[in-house]
Amino acid sequence: MADSSAFRYSLLFVCISLFLSFALAEDPTVSYKFEYTYITASPLGVPQQVIAINGKFPGPTINSTTNNNVVVNVRNKLDENLLITWAGIQQKRSSWQDGVLGTNCPIPPKWNWTYNFQVKDQIGSYFYFPSLNFQRASGGFGGFIINPRSVIPTPFDNPAGDIVVLIGDWYIRNHTDLRKTLDAGKALGMPDGVLINGKGPYRYNDTLVPDNIDHETINVEPGKTYRIRVSNVGVSTSLNFRIQNHNLLLAETEGSYTVQQNYTSLDIHVGQSYSFLITMDQNASSDYYIVASARFVNESTWRRVTGVGILHYSNSKGKASGPLPDPPQDQFDNTFSMNQARSIRWNVSASGARPNPQGSFRYGSINVTEVYLIKNTPWVTINGKTRATLSGISFVNPTTPIRLADQYKVKGAYKLDFPTTPLTGPPKMETSVINGTYRGFMEVIFQNNETKMHSYHVDGYAFFVVGMGYGEWTNDSRGTYNKWDGIARSTTQVYPGAWTAVLISLDNVGVWNLRTENLDSWYLGQETYIRIVNPEINNKTELPMPDNALFCGALSRMQTPQDTSPATSVVFSGGCGWVAAVVMMMMVLM
Repeated sequence: MADSSAFRYSLLFVCISLFLSFALAEDPTVSYKFEYTYITASPLGVPQQVIAINGKFPGPTINSTTNNNVVVNVRNKLDENLLITWAGIQQKRSSWQDGVLGTNCPIPPKWNWTYNFQVKDQIGSYFYFPSLNFQRASGGFGGFIINPRSVIPTPFDNPAGDIVVLIGDWYIRNHTDLRKTLDAGKALGMPDGVLINGKGPYRYNDTLVPDNIDHETINVEPGKTYRIRVSNVGVSTSLNFRIQNHNLLLAETEGSYTVQQNYTSLDIHVGQSYSFLITMDQNASSDYYIVASARFVNESTWRRVTGVGILHYSNSKGKASGPLPDPPQDQFDNTFSMNQARSIRWNVSASGARPNPQGSFRYGSINVTEVYLIKNTPWVTINGKTRATLSGISFVNPTTPIRLADQYKVKGAYKLDFPTTPLTGPPKMETSVINGTYRGFMEVIFQNNETKMHSYHVDGYAFFVVGMGYGEWTNDSRGTYNKWDGIARSTTQVYPGAWTAVLISLDNVGVWNLRTENLDSWYLGQETYIRIVNPEINNKTELPMPDNALFCGALSRMQTPQDTSPATSVVFSGGCGWVAAVVMMMMVLM
Protein backbone atom coordinates (compact mmCIF):
# COMPACT_ATOMS: atom_id res chain seq x y z
CA MET A 1 0.00 0.00 0.00
CA ALA A 2 1.18 3.54 -0.75
CA ASP A 3 2.62 5.73 1.99
CA SER A 4 -0.25 6.68 4.31
CA SER A 5 0.69 10.38 4.43
CA ALA A 6 0.70 10.62 0.63
CA PHE A 7 -2.63 8.79 0.55
CA ARG A 8 -4.22 11.19 3.01
CA TYR A 9 -3.07 14.23 1.04
CA SER A 10 -4.26 12.67 -2.23
CA LEU A 11 -7.63 12.04 -0.67
CA LEU A 12 -7.79 15.60 0.57
CA PHE A 13 -7.20 17.00 -2.90
CA VAL A 14 -9.71 14.65 -4.48
CA CYS A 15 -12.19 15.99 -1.96
CA ILE A 16 -11.31 19.60 -2.68
CA SER A 17 -11.42 19.09 -6.44
CA LEU A 18 -14.80 17.38 -6.34
CA PHE A 19 -16.21 20.07 -4.08
CA LEU A 20 -14.90 22.86 -6.27
CA SER A 21 -16.24 21.20 -9.41
CA PHE A 22 -19.72 21.80 -7.96
CA ALA A 23 -19.17 25.12 -6.20
CA LEU A 24 -16.79 26.94 -8.52
CA ALA A 25 -17.20 25.23 -11.87
CA GLU A 26 -17.12 28.45 -13.87
CA ASP A 27 -13.42 29.18 -13.22
CA PRO A 28 -10.38 26.86 -13.10
CA THR A 29 -8.77 25.94 -9.80
CA VAL A 30 -5.09 25.72 -8.85
CA SER A 31 -4.32 23.71 -5.71
CA TYR A 32 -1.32 23.59 -3.41
CA LYS A 33 -0.43 21.88 -0.15
CA PHE A 34 1.93 23.71 2.19
CA GLU A 35 3.52 21.95 5.14
CA TYR A 36 5.20 24.47 7.43
CA THR A 37 8.14 23.08 9.40
CA TYR A 38 11.44 24.15 10.89
CA ILE A 39 14.63 23.13 9.15
CA THR A 40 18.27 23.95 9.75
CA ALA A 41 19.89 26.05 7.04
CA SER A 42 22.99 28.22 6.72
CA PRO A 43 22.18 31.01 4.24
CA LEU A 44 24.94 33.22 5.71
CA GLY A 45 27.29 30.37 6.60
CA VAL A 46 26.00 29.91 10.17
CA PRO A 47 23.51 27.10 10.95
CA GLN A 48 20.17 28.49 12.11
CA GLN A 49 16.50 27.58 12.41
CA VAL A 50 14.52 28.52 9.29
CA ILE A 51 10.82 28.17 8.48
CA ALA A 52 10.40 25.99 5.40
CA ILE A 53 7.45 25.01 3.24
CA ASN A 54 7.48 21.39 2.09
CA GLY A 55 11.07 21.27 3.28
CA LYS A 56 12.14 24.16 1.05
CA PHE A 57 13.25 27.73 1.82
CA PRO A 58 11.86 29.91 0.35
CA GLY A 59 8.53 28.23 -0.35
CA PRO A 60 7.00 27.43 -3.75
CA THR A 61 5.72 30.11 -6.09
CA ILE A 62 1.96 30.12 -6.49
CA ASN A 63 1.31 30.41 -10.22
CA SER A 64 -2.25 31.37 -11.16
CA THR A 65 -4.26 33.21 -13.81
CA THR A 66 -6.80 35.98 -13.47
CA ASN A 67 -10.07 34.71 -11.92
CA ASN A 68 -8.58 31.34 -10.93
CA ASN A 69 -9.74 29.81 -7.69
CA VAL A 70 -6.72 29.21 -5.47
CA VAL A 71 -6.84 26.42 -2.88
CA VAL A 72 -3.94 26.14 -0.40
CA ASN A 73 -4.05 23.52 2.32
CA VAL A 74 -1.73 24.67 5.12
CA ARG A 75 -0.43 22.13 7.63
CA ASN A 76 1.11 23.80 10.69
CA LYS A 77 3.98 21.71 12.01
CA LEU A 78 5.57 24.64 13.85
CA ASP A 79 5.44 24.91 17.63
CA GLU A 80 3.28 28.06 17.57
CA ASN A 81 0.20 29.49 15.91
CA LEU A 82 0.33 30.27 12.18
CA LEU A 83 -1.52 32.41 9.66
CA ILE A 84 -0.60 33.02 6.02
CA THR A 85 -1.42 36.33 4.38
CA TRP A 86 -1.29 37.03 0.67
CA ALA A 87 0.17 40.53 0.32
CA GLY A 88 -1.59 42.42 -2.47
CA ILE A 89 -4.15 39.71 -3.20
CA GLN A 90 -7.37 41.66 -2.83
CA GLN A 91 -9.60 38.83 -1.63
CA LYS A 92 -12.61 40.38 -3.36
CA ARG A 93 -15.71 39.91 -1.20
CA SER A 94 -13.84 37.52 1.09
CA SER A 95 -11.75 39.03 3.88
CA TRP A 96 -12.28 35.69 5.63
CA GLN A 97 -9.28 34.40 3.64
CA ASP A 98 -6.94 37.31 4.34
CA GLY A 99 -4.84 35.58 6.98
CA VAL A 100 -4.35 38.28 9.62
CA LEU A 101 -5.53 38.33 13.24
CA GLY A 102 -8.20 40.95 12.65
CA THR A 103 -10.10 38.56 10.39
CA ASN A 104 -8.91 35.03 11.17
CA CYS A 105 -8.27 32.86 14.18
CA PRO A 106 -4.79 31.34 13.94
CA ILE A 107 -4.05 27.77 12.88
CA PRO A 108 -2.83 25.98 16.02
CA PRO A 109 0.23 23.71 15.99
CA LYS A 110 -0.39 20.29 14.38
CA TRP A 111 -3.59 21.58 12.75
CA ASN A 112 -4.25 22.27 9.10
CA TRP A 113 -6.55 24.72 7.40
CA THR A 114 -7.53 25.21 3.76
CA TYR A 115 -7.49 28.67 2.21
CA ASN A 116 -9.92 28.96 -0.69
CA PHE A 117 -10.14 32.24 -2.60
CA GLN A 118 -10.44 33.69 -6.08
CA VAL A 119 -7.87 36.04 -7.61
CA LYS A 120 -10.70 38.07 -9.06
CA ASP A 121 -9.89 40.73 -11.66
CA GLN A 122 -6.18 40.86 -10.79
CA ILE A 123 -2.86 40.40 -12.57
CA GLY A 124 0.68 40.91 -11.37
CA SER A 125 3.50 40.12 -8.96
CA TYR A 126 3.01 39.50 -5.25
CA PHE A 127 4.21 37.30 -2.39
CA TYR A 128 2.78 35.47 0.61
CA PHE A 129 4.18 35.12 4.12
CA PRO A 130 3.30 34.15 7.73
CA SER A 131 1.69 37.16 9.44
CA LEU A 132 2.09 36.19 13.12
CA ASN A 133 4.82 36.25 15.73
CA PHE A 134 7.55 37.84 13.59
CA GLN A 135 7.77 34.56 11.66
CA ARG A 136 8.55 36.20 8.32
CA ALA A 137 12.00 37.01 9.73
CA SER A 138 12.68 33.24 9.69
CA GLY A 139 11.14 32.47 6.30
CA GLY A 140 7.84 30.85 5.37
CA PHE A 141 7.40 33.13 2.36
CA GLY A 142 7.16 32.63 -1.41
CA GLY A 143 6.20 34.36 -4.63
CA PHE A 144 2.67 34.71 -5.99
CA ILE A 145 2.09 35.29 -9.71
CA ILE A 146 -1.25 36.12 -11.35
CA ASN A 147 -0.96 35.82 -15.13
CA PRO A 148 -3.38 37.66 -17.42
CA ARG A 149 -6.00 35.74 -19.35
CA SER A 150 -4.89 35.02 -22.92
CA VAL A 151 -7.75 37.10 -24.36
CA ILE A 152 -6.45 40.28 -22.66
CA PRO A 153 -3.45 41.89 -24.39
CA THR A 154 -0.33 42.76 -22.41
CA PRO A 155 1.62 45.95 -23.14
CA PHE A 156 4.76 43.98 -24.03
CA ASP A 157 5.74 40.85 -25.92
CA ASN A 158 5.72 37.55 -24.11
CA PRO A 159 9.08 37.13 -22.35
CA ALA A 160 11.34 34.13 -22.83
CA GLY A 161 11.05 33.30 -19.15
CA ASP A 162 9.41 34.38 -15.89
CA ILE A 163 11.77 34.56 -12.90
CA VAL A 164 10.85 35.25 -9.26
CA VAL A 165 13.49 36.96 -7.12
CA LEU A 166 12.87 37.39 -3.38
CA ILE A 167 15.25 39.81 -1.66
CA GLY A 168 15.37 40.82 1.98
CA ASP A 169 17.53 41.66 4.96
CA TRP A 170 18.29 38.72 7.21
CA TYR A 171 19.34 38.01 10.79
CA ILE A 172 21.22 34.94 11.96
CA ARG A 173 19.04 35.03 15.08
CA ASN A 174 15.67 33.38 14.48
CA HIS A 175 12.31 35.06 14.89
CA THR A 176 11.82 33.98 18.51
CA ASP A 177 15.12 35.57 19.55
CA LEU A 178 14.27 38.72 17.59
CA ARG A 179 10.89 38.88 19.36
CA LYS A 180 12.59 38.67 22.75
CA THR A 181 14.81 41.61 21.79
CA LEU A 182 11.78 43.72 20.89
CA ASP A 183 9.88 42.61 23.97
CA ALA A 184 12.81 43.83 26.05
CA GLY A 185 12.42 47.28 24.50
CA LYS A 186 15.55 47.09 22.37
CA ALA A 187 16.06 47.72 18.65
CA LEU A 188 17.11 44.78 16.48
CA GLY A 189 20.28 46.43 15.26
CA MET A 190 21.94 45.95 11.91
CA PRO A 191 20.98 42.82 9.96
CA ASP A 192 23.62 40.19 9.28
CA GLY A 193 23.13 40.18 5.54
CA VAL A 194 20.76 40.26 2.57
CA LEU A 195 19.43 37.08 0.96
CA ILE A 196 18.46 36.55 -2.66
CA ASN A 197 15.98 33.67 -2.98
CA GLY A 198 17.02 32.43 0.44
CA LYS A 199 20.72 32.31 -0.40
CA GLY A 200 23.66 34.36 0.78
CA PRO A 201 26.07 36.48 -1.26
CA TYR A 202 28.34 35.33 -4.03
CA ARG A 203 31.93 35.65 -2.85
CA TYR A 204 32.74 38.85 -4.67
CA ASN A 205 35.02 39.93 -1.80
CA ASP A 206 37.11 37.40 0.16
CA THR A 207 37.19 39.63 3.25
CA LEU A 208 33.48 40.46 3.46
CA VAL A 209 32.03 37.11 2.33
CA PRO A 210 33.06 33.81 3.97
CA ASP A 211 33.78 30.76 1.88
CA ASN A 212 31.25 27.96 1.30
CA ILE A 213 28.12 30.15 1.11
CA ASP A 214 25.56 29.07 -1.47
CA HIS A 215 24.51 31.91 -3.78
CA GLU A 216 21.70 32.35 -6.29
CA THR A 217 22.42 31.90 -10.00
CA ILE A 218 19.95 32.89 -12.71
CA ASN A 219 20.64 31.16 -16.03
CA VAL A 220 19.67 32.98 -19.23
CA GLU A 221 20.11 32.75 -22.98
CA PRO A 222 21.84 35.60 -24.83
CA GLY A 223 19.61 37.94 -26.82
CA LYS A 224 16.40 36.97 -25.04
CA THR A 225 14.19 39.13 -22.82
CA TYR A 226 13.05 37.85 -19.42
CA ARG A 227 10.48 39.08 -16.94
CA ILE A 228 12.07 39.24 -13.50
CA ARG A 229 9.65 39.73 -10.59
CA VAL A 230 11.37 41.17 -7.52
CA SER A 231 9.83 41.40 -4.03
CA ASN A 232 11.39 42.76 -0.85
CA VAL A 233 10.33 40.18 1.77
CA GLY A 234 12.72 41.41 4.46
CA VAL A 235 12.35 42.75 7.99
CA SER A 236 12.86 46.50 7.72
CA THR A 237 15.58 47.47 5.23
CA SER A 238 15.00 49.25 1.91
CA LEU A 239 17.13 47.67 -0.80
CA ASN A 240 18.52 48.94 -4.07
CA PHE A 241 18.22 46.31 -6.81
CA ARG A 242 20.47 46.30 -9.86
CA ILE A 243 22.05 43.95 -12.39
CA GLN A 244 25.52 44.79 -13.60
CA ASN A 245 25.54 46.36 -17.11
CA HIS A 246 21.83 45.64 -17.67
CA ASN A 247 18.91 48.04 -17.86
CA LEU A 248 15.80 47.34 -15.79
CA LEU A 249 12.77 48.14 -17.92
CA LEU A 250 10.00 48.59 -15.35
CA ALA A 251 6.75 47.01 -16.57
CA GLU A 252 4.49 46.32 -13.58
CA THR A 253 4.18 46.84 -9.87
CA GLU A 254 1.78 44.97 -7.58
CA GLY A 255 -0.83 44.43 -10.25
CA SER A 256 -0.55 47.64 -12.25
CA TYR A 257 1.17 47.99 -15.60
CA THR A 258 3.49 50.98 -15.50
CA VAL A 259 4.68 53.41 -18.12
CA GLN A 260 7.75 51.52 -19.29
CA GLN A 261 10.96 53.25 -18.25
CA ASN A 262 14.55 52.08 -17.98
CA TYR A 263 16.36 52.25 -14.66
CA THR A 264 19.95 51.31 -13.90
CA SER A 265 18.75 50.45 -10.39
CA LEU A 266 15.56 50.78 -8.37
CA ASP A 267 14.88 51.18 -4.67
CA ILE A 268 12.53 48.44 -3.48
CA HIS A 269 11.15 49.02 -0.01
CA VAL A 270 9.95 46.39 2.46
CA GLY A 271 6.81 44.65 1.20
CA GLN A 272 7.00 46.02 -2.34
CA SER A 273 7.01 44.03 -5.60
CA TYR A 274 8.07 45.04 -9.11
CA SER A 275 8.54 43.26 -12.40
CA PHE A 276 11.16 44.21 -14.95
CA LEU A 277 11.77 43.26 -18.56
CA ILE A 278 15.49 42.62 -18.90
CA THR A 279 17.12 41.93 -22.24
CA MET A 280 20.29 39.85 -22.26
CA ASP A 281 22.11 42.17 -24.64
CA GLN A 282 25.63 42.13 -23.18
CA ASN A 283 28.60 40.11 -24.36
CA ALA A 284 29.39 36.85 -22.61
CA SER A 285 32.95 37.59 -21.60
CA SER A 286 31.89 36.92 -18.01
CA ASP A 287 28.93 36.46 -15.68
CA TYR A 288 27.22 39.54 -14.19
CA TYR A 289 26.43 40.54 -10.62
CA ILE A 290 22.88 40.75 -9.32
CA VAL A 291 22.93 43.09 -6.32
CA ALA A 292 20.51 44.04 -3.52
CA SER A 293 22.14 46.48 -1.11
CA ALA A 294 20.87 48.40 1.89
CA ARG A 295 19.75 51.98 1.35
CA PHE A 296 19.82 55.13 3.49
CA VAL A 297 22.49 53.75 5.81
CA ASN A 298 26.20 54.26 6.32
CA GLU A 299 27.49 52.12 3.48
CA SER A 300 30.95 51.60 4.96
CA THR A 301 29.36 50.16 8.11
CA TRP A 302 26.77 48.10 6.22
CA ARG A 303 29.05 46.62 3.55
CA ARG A 304 28.33 43.10 4.79
CA VAL A 305 24.59 43.71 4.39
CA THR A 306 24.65 43.18 0.64
CA GLY A 307 23.00 40.43 -1.36
CA VAL A 308 24.88 39.28 -4.45
CA GLY A 309 23.75 36.71 -7.00
CA ILE A 310 24.96 35.80 -10.47
CA LEU A 311 23.37 36.30 -13.89
CA HIS A 312 24.87 33.56 -16.04
CA TYR A 313 24.65 33.60 -19.83
CA SER A 314 24.65 30.10 -21.34
CA ASN A 315 27.73 31.02 -23.36
CA SER A 316 29.55 32.87 -20.59
CA LYS A 317 33.31 32.63 -20.76
CA GLY A 318 34.15 33.32 -17.13
CA LYS A 319 33.08 34.21 -13.61
CA ALA A 320 31.98 37.66 -12.48
CA SER A 321 34.82 39.61 -10.93
CA GLY A 322 35.80 43.06 -9.80
CA PRO A 323 33.81 45.58 -7.73
CA LEU A 324 30.03 45.55 -7.54
CA PRO A 325 28.11 48.10 -9.62
CA ASP A 326 27.70 51.31 -7.63
CA PRO A 327 24.46 52.14 -5.82
CA PRO A 328 22.99 55.65 -6.04
CA GLN A 329 25.35 58.06 -4.31
CA ASP A 330 22.79 59.66 -2.00
CA GLN A 331 22.89 57.61 1.18
CA PHE A 332 22.11 60.62 3.40
CA ASP A 333 19.80 62.46 1.00
CA ASN A 334 16.55 60.81 -0.07
CA THR A 335 15.75 63.31 -2.83
CA PHE A 336 17.03 61.08 -5.64
CA SER A 337 15.00 58.16 -4.34
CA MET A 338 11.82 60.20 -3.94
CA ASN A 339 12.15 61.59 -7.46
CA GLN A 340 12.64 58.05 -8.71
CA ALA A 341 9.45 56.98 -6.92
CA ARG A 342 7.52 59.90 -8.43
CA SER A 343 8.67 58.81 -11.89
CA ILE A 344 6.76 55.52 -11.62
CA ARG A 345 3.47 56.12 -13.45
CA TRP A 346 0.38 54.11 -14.27
CA ASN A 347 0.05 52.98 -17.89
CA VAL A 348 -3.45 54.39 -18.38
CA SER A 349 -3.80 53.03 -21.94
CA ALA A 350 -2.94 49.40 -21.15
CA SER A 351 -5.59 46.85 -20.22
CA GLY A 352 -5.19 45.31 -16.79
CA ALA A 353 -7.10 42.23 -15.72
CA ARG A 354 -10.03 43.31 -17.88
CA PRO A 355 -10.10 44.60 -21.47
CA ASN A 356 -10.82 48.23 -20.60
CA PRO A 357 -7.83 50.58 -20.18
CA GLN A 358 -6.41 50.97 -16.69
CA GLY A 359 -7.09 54.70 -16.91
CA SER A 360 -10.82 54.23 -17.49
CA PHE A 361 -11.24 54.56 -13.72
CA ARG A 362 -10.75 58.31 -13.47
CA TYR A 363 -9.82 58.50 -9.81
CA GLY A 364 -8.88 62.17 -9.99
CA SER A 365 -12.47 63.25 -10.67
CA ILE A 366 -14.04 61.39 -7.72
CA ASN A 367 -15.03 63.39 -4.65
CA VAL A 368 -13.25 62.39 -1.45
CA THR A 369 -15.71 61.38 1.27
CA GLU A 370 -13.37 60.81 4.23
CA VAL A 371 -9.83 61.87 5.13
CA TYR A 372 -7.40 60.21 7.56
CA LEU A 373 -4.10 61.83 8.48
CA ILE A 374 -2.12 58.93 9.97
CA LYS A 375 1.10 59.84 11.71
CA ASN A 376 3.80 57.65 13.19
CA THR A 377 6.38 58.68 15.78
CA PRO A 378 9.47 57.04 17.27
CA TRP A 379 8.72 54.18 19.63
CA VAL A 380 7.17 55.17 22.94
CA THR A 381 6.64 53.59 26.36
CA ILE A 382 3.05 52.75 27.27
CA ASN A 383 2.31 51.03 30.57
CA GLY A 384 5.96 50.15 30.87
CA LYS A 385 6.15 48.53 27.42
CA THR A 386 7.94 49.70 24.29
CA ARG A 387 5.30 50.26 21.62
CA ALA A 388 4.93 51.67 18.10
CA THR A 389 1.96 53.87 17.27
CA LEU A 390 -0.15 55.27 14.46
CA SER A 391 -1.79 58.59 15.30
CA GLY A 392 -1.08 58.00 18.98
CA ILE A 393 -2.65 54.52 19.13
CA SER A 394 -0.74 51.26 19.48
CA PHE A 395 -2.97 48.50 18.17
CA VAL A 396 -3.83 45.56 20.39
CA ASN A 397 -4.90 42.47 18.49
CA PRO A 398 -8.36 41.32 19.58
CA THR A 399 -8.81 37.89 21.15
CA THR A 400 -11.88 37.49 18.91
CA PRO A 401 -11.10 38.60 15.33
CA ILE A 402 -13.07 41.66 14.23
CA ARG A 403 -14.81 39.98 11.32
CA LEU A 404 -15.76 36.99 13.45
CA ALA A 405 -17.01 39.27 16.23
CA ASP A 406 -19.25 41.04 13.71
CA GLN A 407 -20.61 37.75 12.40
CA TYR A 408 -21.65 36.61 15.89
CA LYS A 409 -22.34 40.06 17.38
CA VAL A 410 -19.67 39.78 20.05
CA LYS A 411 -19.69 43.05 21.97
CA GLY A 412 -16.59 44.89 23.10
CA ALA A 413 -14.15 43.12 20.78
CA TYR A 414 -13.01 46.43 19.24
CA LYS A 415 -13.81 50.13 18.96
CA LEU A 416 -14.78 52.00 15.79
CA ASP A 417 -13.01 55.15 16.93
CA PHE A 418 -9.69 55.41 15.12
CA PRO A 419 -9.07 59.18 14.91
CA THR A 420 -9.11 61.07 11.61
CA THR A 421 -6.21 63.17 12.91
CA PRO A 422 -3.50 62.20 15.41
CA LEU A 423 -4.37 62.23 19.11
CA THR A 424 -3.07 65.18 21.08
CA GLY A 425 -2.91 63.42 24.43
CA PRO A 426 -0.70 60.57 25.64
CA PRO A 427 -0.49 57.48 23.42
CA LYS A 428 -2.86 54.57 24.10
CA MET A 429 -2.95 50.81 23.56
CA GLU A 430 -6.33 49.93 22.07
CA THR A 431 -8.13 47.84 19.47
CA SER A 432 -9.18 50.94 17.57
CA VAL A 433 -10.50 50.50 14.03
CA ILE A 434 -11.31 52.84 11.12
CA ASN A 435 -15.01 52.99 10.26
CA GLY A 436 -14.94 53.06 6.45
CA THR A 437 -17.96 54.00 4.35
CA TYR A 438 -19.00 51.44 1.75
CA ARG A 439 -18.48 52.94 -1.71
CA GLY A 440 -16.77 55.91 -0.14
CA PHE A 441 -13.55 57.40 -1.48
CA MET A 442 -10.94 57.68 1.25
CA GLU A 443 -7.86 59.89 1.29
CA VAL A 444 -5.11 58.62 3.59
CA ILE A 445 -2.02 60.68 4.32
CA PHE A 446 0.85 58.77 5.91
CA GLN A 447 3.10 61.16 7.83
CA ASN A 448 6.45 59.65 8.80
CA ASN A 449 7.87 61.47 11.81
CA GLU A 450 10.54 58.86 12.39
CA THR A 451 14.13 58.90 11.17
CA LYS A 452 13.82 55.60 9.29
CA MET A 453 12.03 54.63 6.10
CA HIS A 454 8.60 53.02 6.39
CA SER A 455 6.37 51.32 3.88
CA TYR A 456 2.63 51.04 4.48
CA HIS A 457 0.28 48.41 3.16
CA VAL A 458 -3.50 48.05 2.95
CA ASP A 459 -5.06 44.62 2.49
CA GLY A 460 -8.05 44.19 0.19
CA TYR A 461 -7.19 47.04 -2.16
CA ALA A 462 -4.92 48.71 -4.65
CA PHE A 463 -4.71 52.39 -3.76
CA PHE A 464 -3.54 55.29 -5.90
CA VAL A 465 -0.28 56.91 -4.81
CA VAL A 466 -1.03 60.53 -5.66
CA GLY A 467 1.64 62.50 -3.85
CA MET A 468 4.68 62.54 -1.61
CA GLY A 469 6.82 65.32 -0.22
CA TYR A 470 9.02 66.46 2.64
CA GLY A 471 7.87 68.22 5.79
CA GLU A 472 4.39 68.23 7.27
CA TRP A 473 1.41 67.60 5.01
CA THR A 474 -1.09 70.48 4.80
CA ASN A 475 -4.28 71.05 2.84
CA ASP A 476 -2.19 72.99 0.33
CA SER A 477 -0.23 69.81 -0.41
CA ARG A 478 -3.18 68.60 -2.46
CA GLY A 479 -2.14 71.07 -5.12
CA THR A 480 0.82 68.80 -5.89
CA TYR A 481 -1.23 65.60 -6.30
CA ASN A 482 -1.07 63.54 -9.47
CA LYS A 483 -4.74 63.09 -10.36
CA TRP A 484 -4.26 61.30 -13.67
CA ASP A 485 -1.66 58.50 -13.71
CA GLY A 486 -0.51 57.91 -10.15
CA ILE A 487 0.44 54.26 -9.76
CA ALA A 488 -2.09 51.88 -8.21
CA ARG A 489 -0.48 49.48 -5.76
CA SER A 490 -0.90 48.00 -2.28
CA THR A 491 2.36 49.07 -0.58
CA THR A 492 3.91 52.54 -0.63
CA GLN A 493 7.05 53.95 0.91
CA VAL A 494 6.99 56.98 3.22
CA TYR A 495 10.33 58.72 3.55
CA PRO A 496 11.65 59.94 6.91
CA GLY A 497 10.38 63.41 7.73
CA ALA A 498 7.99 63.23 4.79
CA TRP A 499 4.44 62.28 3.79
CA THR A 500 2.76 60.11 1.17
CA ALA A 501 -0.89 60.50 0.15
CA VAL A 502 -3.05 57.72 -1.30
CA LEU A 503 -6.66 57.47 -2.48
CA ILE A 504 -8.74 54.32 -1.91
CA SER A 505 -12.10 53.42 -3.46
CA LEU A 506 -13.87 51.51 -0.67
CA ASP A 507 -15.76 48.99 -2.78
CA ASN A 508 -14.57 45.77 -1.10
CA VAL A 509 -16.68 44.79 1.91
CA GLY A 510 -14.78 43.29 4.84
CA VAL A 511 -12.22 44.04 7.53
CA TRP A 512 -8.88 45.04 6.05
CA ASN A 513 -5.50 45.42 7.69
CA LEU A 514 -3.62 48.72 7.38
CA ARG A 515 -0.05 48.33 8.62
CA THR A 516 3.57 49.19 8.35
CA GLU A 517 5.48 46.46 6.53
CA ASN A 518 8.50 47.07 8.78
CA LEU A 519 8.19 43.97 10.92
CA ASP A 520 9.63 45.46 14.12
CA SER A 521 7.18 48.36 14.24
CA TRP A 522 4.29 46.15 13.08
CA TYR A 523 5.04 43.70 15.90
CA LEU A 524 4.99 46.59 18.38
CA GLY A 525 1.54 47.81 17.31
CA GLN A 526 1.83 50.03 14.24
CA GLU A 527 -1.33 48.90 12.48
CA THR A 528 -5.12 49.21 12.44
CA TYR A 529 -8.02 47.89 10.36
CA ILE A 530 -10.52 49.46 7.98
CA ARG A 531 -13.98 47.99 8.55
CA ILE A 532 -16.33 48.31 5.57
CA VAL A 533 -19.94 47.14 5.83
CA ASN A 534 -22.62 47.25 3.14
CA PRO A 535 -25.69 48.66 4.93
CA GLU A 536 -28.14 47.29 2.36
CA ILE A 537 -30.47 44.58 3.66
CA ASN A 538 -29.82 41.13 2.16
CA ASN A 539 -26.77 42.44 0.32
CA LYS A 540 -24.64 40.01 -1.67
CA THR A 541 -21.41 41.97 -1.65
CA GLU A 542 -19.62 39.52 0.63
CA LEU A 543 -19.27 35.76 0.41
CA PRO A 544 -20.62 33.72 3.33
CA MET A 545 -18.34 32.77 6.20
CA PRO A 546 -16.47 29.61 5.11
CA ASP A 547 -17.62 26.31 6.56
CA ASN A 548 -14.15 25.62 7.90
CA ALA A 549 -13.77 28.93 9.80
CA LEU A 550 -11.80 28.58 13.01
CA PHE A 551 -13.13 29.94 16.30
CA CYS A 552 -11.19 31.56 19.13
CA GLY A 553 -11.53 34.15 21.86
CA ALA A 554 -15.11 34.62 23.03
CA LEU A 555 -16.22 32.02 20.46
CA SER A 556 -13.64 29.34 21.22
CA ARG A 557 -16.36 27.07 22.63
CA MET A 558 -17.69 26.72 19.06
CA GLN A 559 -14.50 25.18 17.73
CA THR A 560 -14.62 21.47 16.98
CA PRO A 561 -11.33 19.82 17.93
CA GLN A 562 -9.17 18.43 15.16
CA ASP A 563 -7.81 14.91 15.47
CA THR A 564 -4.09 15.55 15.10
CA SER A 565 -2.97 11.97 15.53
CA PRO A 566 -0.63 10.80 12.73
CA ALA A 567 -3.20 8.49 11.17
CA THR A 568 -5.99 11.07 10.91
CA SER A 569 -4.27 14.44 10.75
CA VAL A 570 -5.81 15.65 7.47
CA VAL A 571 -8.98 17.66 7.95
CA PHE A 572 -11.56 17.82 5.16
CA SER A 573 -12.34 21.49 5.50
CA GLY A 574 -14.46 23.81 3.42
CA GLY A 575 -17.67 21.81 3.71
CA CYS A 576 -16.53 18.76 1.70
CA GLY A 577 -16.36 16.14 4.43
CA TRP A 578 -19.28 14.29 2.83
CA VAL A 579 -17.33 14.04 -0.41
CA ALA A 580 -14.38 12.58 1.49
CA ALA A 581 -16.68 9.97 2.99
CA VAL A 582 -18.00 9.02 -0.44
CA VAL A 583 -14.49 8.79 -1.87
CA MET A 584 -13.39 6.64 1.07
CA MET A 585 -16.28 4.26 0.49
CA MET A 586 -15.36 4.03 -3.19
CA MET A 587 -11.77 3.22 -2.26
CA VAL A 588 -12.90 0.50 0.11
CA LEU A 589 -15.17 -1.08 -2.52
CA MET A 590 -12.48 -1.10 -5.21
